[in-house]
Amino acid sequence: MASGGGKNALVQQGRNFVMDWLLIRGLAREGAHWGGWLKQLQHARPMDRFHTLDLPGTGGARNLCSPTSIAEARGYAEKQSLQLPRPLGLIGLSLGGMVALDWALENPEDCAGLVLISSSSGLSTPWRRMKPAQWPNVVRLMAQANIEARELAILSLTSNRPINGAVAEQWRAIQLKRPVRRANVLRQLYAASRYKPRAQNIKVPALVLASKGDRLTDWRCSLALAEALKCPLELHPAAGHDLPLDAPQWLIDQLATHFPQGLPGQNPTN
Repeated sequence: MASGGGKNALVQQGRNFVMDWLLIRGLAREGAHWGGWLKQLQHARPMDRFHTLDLPGTGGARNLCSPTSIAEARGYAEKQSLQLPRPLGLIGLSLGGMVALDWALENPEDCAGLVLISSSSGLSTPWRRMKPAQWPNVVRLMAQANIEARELAILSLTSNRPINGAVAEQWRAIQLKRPVRRANVLRQLYAASRYKPRAQNIKVPALVLASKGDRLTDWRCSLALAEALKCPLELHPAAGHDLPLDAPQWLIDQLATHFPQGLPGQNPTN
């Protein structure tokens, strides 16, 4: 479900913008997995408003069946966020980026801006979308019944930092409270594997972010997206797939550069 609300989504002051943002996480992840980055983001952009949405099969929507297409997931996201003002800024990570991109392409009037983080699409080959070296690890993850071991393995795969005990415990607690069914993970994987956006100039301001150190998805998947959409690509040199975890301030800095906030003292509800 989307959280939060507001009166006006976007206020333009010169070349600066104040907006509501909707954040969508990736495969088998929910809004709570944004962790401390969401608070950092809100602190850095106090005039903007940030909301999270859980895709079907995860978080508050864990009892729903995950769609087998990105278009269906996008339709769900649109309906579940109707209470939020339009147009929205969309921030999507990995599979969440595919949902956000499909939304911006199909209904650009809903979107004030688009940020894709560590995402991929059918514009790239399967062995770039998931590096072959990680295929056995992903298979083992799918078969792992122990929640603690599985979450530690996911953390190790998606982050290039030493394991953070507090983050590992948070992720374990999330899965204990709101477990994701294996069938829904498989359905999400299937949806992601089928997604190929229409190559076109995107009609909303867009930004693609990735890391050359991503051990799960080749950064050139993000390059392919940026080239197809004719929008900027920014690359971190060393972070893992989970950029909000590994490079939180770098992400915030990129947003500040490409989506400058309104000047201090402006009222976003005017």
